[in-house]
Amino acid sequence: MQLPERINLHLNELSDADKSIWRFIESHKETACRASIHDLARLCAVSSASVVRFAQKIGFEGFGEMKAVLKMELEERGKPDRDILTSLSQFYDQSWRELMARDYRGASRLVHEAHRVFAYASGYVQTNVMQELKRLFLYDNVFICEIAGREEFYSVYQTAGPDDLFVFISLSGESERVKEFSEKLNLKGVPLLAITQMQHNTLASRSTENLYVVPAAFNLPKSEERLPFKSMLAYFLLLEIFYVHYRLYRSEQENSLTEA
Repeated sequence: MQLPERINLHLNELSDADKSIWRFIESHKETACRASIHDLARLCAVSSASVVRFAQKIGFEGFGEMKAVLKMELEERGKPDRDILTSLSQFYDQSWRELMARDYRGASRLVHEAHRVFAYASGYVQTNVMQELKRLFLYDNVFICEIAGREEFYSVYQTAGPDDLFVFISLSGESERVKEFSEKLNLKGVPLLAITQMQHNTLASRSTENLYVVPAAFNLPKSEERLPFKSMLAYFLLLEIFYVHYRLYRSEQENSLTEA
């Protein structure tokens, strides 16, 4: 489990000091990798004991183990090779390995047990991901109803309950509408499934289950003055792997009922 996942999992247990430590680490990963526990404590304006408690709260034995994992993650996500095709190939290979190693059982259970499934996408790319999600699950007669805006959301919200499922697809997990909708649904106890980047964000902290992806940007030749090319393959690869896991989960549940 990577550090952002650990943070989201234990977010409700973190104090203000813990969050301050994480904000520094997230923004200065290389500095945090090189820092001693005393240096990190000084940079975060907390005590060394606070750093140890933070590491333990997110599942490590202590600062040393947390620092080793952070260093390993940085090495895995190192700077792209100068050969752009090699970098792209490495990114594709690493993405599918990480996605195949994930646990999709919780997300599969949410879809399988939902009376109704709704989905909201917060942008253009996210909408394309949502359309693919709808297409895949249609094969199993799981009809995902698209929520296009506030009016549709609040119309559905009136009758939404714990038997329903809302899927949110958001790159940052911080858009105002995503935060508004997820907060309202939390108050009603409606399960949420978030598909978002692997980073600490509001949507992930409010969701019942999270499916994370890690997009990567590549600077193509003669494009220094343009926006870097960002590969979105991980989102679509995630959907296919998730769908296969869902089919296996559904088959397992049906076999259990037959045997009973």
